[in-house]
Amino acid sequence: QVHVAESGGGSVQSGGSLRLSCATSGFTYSTYFMGWFRLAPGKEREGVAAIDRDGNTMYADSVKGRFTISQDLDKFTWYLQMNSLKPDDTAMYYCAYDPLSYNAVVVGTALDILSRVDYWGQGTQVTVSS
Repeated sequence: QVHVAESGGGSVQSGGSLRLSCATSGFTYSTYFMGWFRLAPGKEREGVAAIDRDGNTMYADSVKGRFTISQDLDKFTWYLQMNSLKPDDTAMYYCAYDPLSYNAVVVGTALDILSRVDYWGQGTQVTVSS
């Protein structure tokens, strides 16, 4: 069973930066994609970034150029570097993976999958004040 734990959230002012981490245990998949999505009150769940094992990445237009997803395959840990944060980025952030849709980043469906895939972490809260 895979355990997922998100961390790194916090409260920052507009323009600030945060680095989220997604630590896993029991992750044995050789093909997969991992990504981050966010939930905010009154808004739909939004997939924001995804990465596959080959390092291909995909970003939502709302974060492109500001967020960077990366991975440490030795540690099975994934990261989301968030720069130039805006109040609209305020949300609970979760990481999620899908070992079945391992080519989803390449074909461009990863963010859609992140908007509905099951998830197991507790999330980490990001609050950006103006």
